[in-house]
Amino acid sequence: MRASPAVGVIGLGEIGRGVAEGVLRAGLDLMVCDVLAEATAAFAGRATVADGPGQLGAASDVIVVAVVDDDQVLAVLDPVGGALSSVSPGSTVLLLSTVAPATVDRVAAMCGDKGVGVVDCGVSGGPAAAAEGGLVAMVGGDDDALGRVQPVVDAFSSLVVHMGPLGTGLQAKLARNLVQYASWLAAYEAQVLAEAAGIELAKLAQIIRASDKKIGGASTLMFRTTAAPFAPSDDEGLVRAMGRAAQLAHKDLRAALALAERLGVSLPLCAMTEARADALFGLAPDGAVPPRNVAPGERGGEP
Repeated sequence: MRASPAVGVIGLGEIGRGVAEGVLRAGLDLMVCDVLAEATAAFAGRATVADGPGQLGAASDVIVVAVVDDDQVLAVLDPVGGALSSVSPGSTVLLLSTVAPATVDRVAAMCGDKGVGVVDCGVSGGPAAAAEGGLVAMVGGDDDALGRVQPVVDAFSSLVVHMGPLGTGLQAKLARNLVQYASWLAAYEAQVLAEAAGIELAKLAQIIRASDKKIGGASTLMFRTTAAPFAPSDDEGLVRAMGRAAQLAHKDLRAALALAERLGVSLPLCAMTEARADALFGLAPDGAVPPRNVAPGERGGEP
């Protein structure tokens, strides 16, 4: 491979477009490919526009895949008509698309047959971070493959963390996305409760944004090396503090459920959180019996 890798980016959506711009800012040779002519037009005169994944695969040392879903990933890399039909051994596929673990395995098998390396790279930060070259990158793969793609990942990232072997980058992205979507669901239930109580949602959003800056967001409790309950050898002061926090959580969540009962709204996530609060604070194993959703008219928060 050349001292400075030639990079091909397949998929110029909101993330792929920002990745390609970062590659250009880093001074790397760039070829782009997208099914939409208007997407590639933005790179005319600044990068080579491929007529398809096959041409891009032949010209690229690092093939960045930033398409939408599993089927598209497999299609653009297809060994017959896709990028792997013309790729040179020793090249590396950098997989950015958020796909299922089985798809990562299929990509690894397809690339292995061609003597091509693979690095999976979950990214977080959204379109704004992509445009600024500030994505957070979670990469998985062996050291040799990571070394080949490092200049490319650095070109579009503000933080790069090696999560482990191949597959762990996108697995970490799935876990990170769980935090995001579940947080949004919690925010939705909070809005349901507040709206039923006659509270203006804009005011609720205002105080949540302000208080989150002081107490932190969803990652506040993510400071331990395990999600298992505390062990007898763990710091007694920390365990006591988590016990007090769990007691407050039970109290506050039960009060919220009581308000929901009074207002006639259902907060199933709130009920689940109250039922699992001891596990949340590391005080007990997660319960094997899932909690019931709380519907209007049911008693909220009773153990």
